[in-house]
Amino acid sequence: MAGKRKTEGNGSVLDFKAKLWHAADLLRNNMDAAEYKHVVLGLIFLKHISDMFEVRRAEIEGEPFADPEERDEYTANNVFWVPAGSRWEDIQAAAKLPSIGQVVDQAMRGIEQENPSLKGVLPKNYGRQDLDKQRLGDLIDLIGSIDLTPDTSGGRDVLGEVYEYFLGMFASAEGKRGGQFYTPPHVVRLLVAMLAPFKGRVYDPCCGSGGMFVQSERFVEAHNGRLSDVSVFGQESNPTTWRLAKMNLAIRGIDSDLGESAEDTFKNDLHRDIKMDYALANPPFNMSPWGADSLGNDARWAYGTPPSGNANYAWIQHILYHLKPNGVAGIVMANGSMSGGHTEAAIREAMLKAGVVDCMVALPGQLFFNTQIPVCLWFVARNRKNGHGMLGKPMRDRSGEVLFIDARKLGSMVDRTHREMMEEDVAKIADAYHNWRGDGDSVYEDVPGFCKAASLEEVAKNGYVLTPGRYVGADAEEDEDAEPFEQKMTRLVTALREQQAEARRLDEGIARSLEALGYGE
Repeated sequence: MAGKRKTEGNGSVLDFKAKLWHAADLLRNNMDAAEYKHVVLGLIFLKHISDMFEVRRAEIEGEPFADPEERDEYTANNVFWVPAGSRWEDIQAAAKLPSIGQVVDQAMRGIEQENPSLKGVLPKNYGRQDLDKQRLGDLIDLIGSIDLTPDTSGGRDVLGEVYEYFLGMFASAEGKRGGQFYTPPHVVRLLVAMLAPFKGRVYDPCCGSGGMFVQSERFVEAHNGRLSDVSVFGQESNPTTWRLAKMNLAIRGIDSDLGESAEDTFKNDLHRDIKMDYALANPPFNMSPWGADSLGNDARWAYGTPPSGNANYAWIQHILYHLKPNGVAGIVMANGSMSGGHTEAAIREAMLKAGVVDCMVALPGQLFFNTQIPVCLWFVARNRKNGHGMLGKPMRDRSGEVLFIDARKLGSMVDRTHREMMEEDVAKIADAYHNWRGDGDSVYEDVPGFCKAASLEEVAKNGYVLTPGRYVGADAEEDEDAEPFEQKMTRLVTALREQQAEARRLDEGIARSLEALGYGE
């Protein structure tokens, strides 16, 4: 049934997250929210790679002449080698000991030593004096009850979902909301389906926990592509999130360049001289301040200097700067980016006249766990006259046009407050885009209420506002029942007058009855 989530091996998604909250809650009175978030995430990661190690170990034990203590048997299958002393069974066995903090720290060091891709990434401060060791042991026992193997996690971006959960629950306590929100996997799937990153460099300048890269990998695999044809580049300013991204990508064996440390993308662009084939991003919404004062003459602002009070157009132009001549990008933005601001309006007009705005998608509300800000998708391209799209199919010349898609009616409620884009929703939007680009399976047609290919002249008449609702019109069902404005007003006024006349008749009847009973004057 659409909108219904699968149940995990040890309970529902809600049960899974409820356990995580309880795990964090064990430390609430013992340390700051920012600190216990690190503690729990590190243990979740350790439990996850240990679970994966044990799955591979069981496979090896069933193979003739294979040694379950041979490191290469694991690394050859993109499974981390977890040395003795660092395995979850070792951690669990020491959970009630006063030295449990040192045991966990040593386990983390052992894993980093045996797996160079994790060097400097894992937390190693569990032995500090101010961390309550009894509560740490209770936390380990609780996390030990959560099975994080693929069969029970359903192939989900487990670490990403953990981070989403903790970001939402702890951001207020940390005082670091700042418009930063984890991108739900179904929104990432839509971006990836529309961009179709089969080959080349994939970039995310605000990569968070790395979910964009994970979905890109899954897309390539699902379409029988070669993962070796794709390389990923990213940057993240939050050190905790940067480490999570490194862990998230390392788990999947995705070769990535996220720099040697967390860095501010605007102030220290780690990939300034590298051009990308694709970019996928969910920048912090309406970020302020963002360092505009020191970047006034930056080469990235080809279409105008972004305002200091809002970084939306700084992110869009930064991404455009990093695209190759035939590069394309999909960006999640707050809805205000489509119509707001005097300075933004001038930049938006310049971008449209330069022909780099390809498609705008208005998304339904309630997609994000941590914000109710309505969002849209921007698709920009350096060259819209030719190129190769899905599976190498040629794309048509789209200069002078912009595709508008109004997807606000799509998606299904998965609980009382959250909506999710289902596979059929993603396919409907992506198919419309690819058919319009010319690399789809069908001939594109405008669909009233859903999609419209508008000329630049039409966009100019609308003041270069990019809200899809201005262009797509009413859907066919609404058109059947629609009537001209004047006719509708005449009908409503007539009905109102009839109701008023009927009310007067009732009042007169009541008055006569009261008079007959002797209550009148």
